Amino acid sequence: TIEDAMRSARKYGVKIAVDTIGVDKIVERCKELERIGVDYLIVHIGIDQQMLGMDPLELLRKVRDEVEIPIGVAGGLNAEKARMAYEEGADILIVGGSITRADDIEEAARKIVKAVKSEKRSKKSAVERRKELEEEIMDILREVSTPNIADASHREGVMKGIRMISGGKMVGRAVTVKVMAGDWAKAIEAIDRAGKGDVIVIDAGGAEVSVWGELATRSCKTREVEGVVIDGAVRDVKEIKEIGLPVFARYVNPEAGEAKGYGEIGCVIEVGGVKVKPGDYVVGDENGVVVVPRERGLEIAKRALQVKEMENRIREEIRRGSTLSKVIDIYKWERLI
Repeated sequence: TIEDAMRSARKYGVKIAVDTIGVDKIVERCKELERIGVDYLIVHIGIDQQMLGMDPLELLRKVRDEVEIPIGVAGGLNAEKARMAYEEGADILIVGGSITRADDIEEAARKIVKAVKSEKRSKKSAVERRKELEEEIMDILREVSTPNIADASHREGVMKGIRMISGGKMVGRAVTVKVMAGDWAKAIEAIDRAGKGDVIVIDAGGAEVSVWGELATRSCKTREVEGVVIDGAVRDVKEIKEIGLPVFARYVNPEAGEAKGYGEIGCVIEVGGVKVKPGDYVVGDENGVVVVPRERGLEIAKRALQVKEMENRIREEIRRGSTLSKVIDIYKWERLI
């Protein structure tokens, strides 16, 4: 099944594309596929459907504004239709027969590339739209505190027992890692999977043997990783503080485990009592760490900004001489006994 394929893909760090050829109710199905976490959708019209006059561009237009993951288009694309699909916001163009059946294969391929490069998009692709949305979400999350986010999400997503070891504010997308107690191999492998703007989140089962230290932190700094969260132990705290990378953990312990290689990268994990999925937003500061589900990113970010603005108004009233209980009229909420 697709869900089985997804689990294997997350285990081995690969992406999954789903081809929708022959699918009925394509918009509903594409939304469902996005919800379960597929990475790419392929809108595909088969040769028999092409003979009946069906057009992949029509399906692209139906699906494009309903999902946020990248969309590929396949089925009867020539240079002109490839150009139109690109203009309509396709992220991937899959061209077969118009190249393989051409007298000059190389020239046919060049013609398609030239047609696409000459076109300026009037519609943004899913990748472009998602990038803009993520930038907006990240900008807001950088502006608010973890208490603001905790209030906005009704205290959901707050990691228990995870505290700041080094660095400052941290906002990024989760690269998830599951390791066995004391086994640091997958933790450092994840550094090569992570990049700028990512937060490596490690489920070490709350074990007290360290799976992270100075050298791993230096590697993250080189990769421009945003920060690290460990439900387990870290060591080399003095050196990590000098590096300045935000690192959060449950314990500090000079004892390190051994690299055995057990575990997974890119799977759903639980850290500090909170489920974390790849791509979720992770925010950390002096108060702790909170996780914002990717699918609720904009909603919670905007709610957190409202919380901050409300607190600013209360803060101003207190500065003018009032008290917190008066400003929020706490007495009307007290229970009569």
